[in-house]
Amino acid sequence: MSKTVHILLIEDDQDDVELFQYALHSNRVICQLEVIMDGDRVESHLQTSTKRPDVIVMDLNLPRISGRDLLQQIRTIDGFSQVPLIVMTTSSADDDRNFCLAKGANQFIIKPSSLDAFAQTVAAIVELALTGNQPSPR
Repeated sequence: MSKTVHILLIEDDQDDVELFQYALHSNRVICQLEVIMDGDRVESHLQTSTKRPDVIVMDLNLPRISGRDLLQQIRTIDGFSQVPLIVMTTSSADDDRNFCLAKGANQFIIKPSSLDAFAQTVAAIVELALTGNQPSPR
């Protein structure tokens, strides 16, 4: 893979950020990873950003702003309604899945519990960023 992938990761758990970085490294992904750990900083970041990410990956359980509210905010910001957005969360609730997909998430993925599964999930996310092909549900 030779294209640099620009990923915006919205995640408040440092362990999950490190797992994501590990999975990128293990998949030999050339990327620019931006991490925002406070959900209330996302809207202003996106509005002032000079480069759109190839994909946004966000947790649903965030401090200071709910992931549900944040998802809706992101989808209303000019230029971000079509950026692939994946919700990756510990929630397995059908209500959360249905809400996120109805509000514009391209995919709802339950966070994998093993390193191998996490690496496979990140590979699918990168595939979406590079080609626009939907990753298979996890």
